[in-house]
Amino acid sequence: MHDQIAHGVLLLHLAATLFMVGVIWFVQVVHYPLMAHVGRTESAAYEQAHARRTGWVVAPPMLAELVTAVLLLWVRPADVPLWTAGAGLALVAVNWVSTWAVQIPCHDRLARGFDPAFHRRLVATNWLRTAVWSVRGLLVLGMAFNSLEAHR
Repeated sequence: MHDQIAHGVLLLHLAATLFMVGVIWFVQVVHYPLMAHVGRTESAAYEQAHARRTGWVVAPPMLAELVTAVLLLWVRPADVPLWTAGAGLALVAVNWVSTWAVQIPCHDRLARGFDPAFHRRLVATNWLRTAVWSVRGLLVLGMAFNSLEAHR
């Protein structure tokens, strides 16, 4: 029973992480750069709608990723080393800190009107989250691969 629960936690973690890898690359390469082309008069309303709608898309997988990252410290398949779960949780923390300390304040400022400096800061600093989620994706895929290989 413990093994089934551990594999379920790992699969949910994998799904949430890979979902966020796809979202962050789309946002970084397509969505954030295009914000500069919305127009000054429409930019505040656009940013407010962006924040509201994006929250519905990213909050559930980010919360699932956080909760399952914590759970993997205690409930993980036997062939998933503790250090990988710990490293994964540390990377989740980096993304959460960056989101709350850097990206959200940039979005809050842009919601009051377009500011090229804050837009550039948003795009430039979001590369950290893009890189971290990409590394997390590889780490979690490695966890899943190890777990599958052990059961062959």
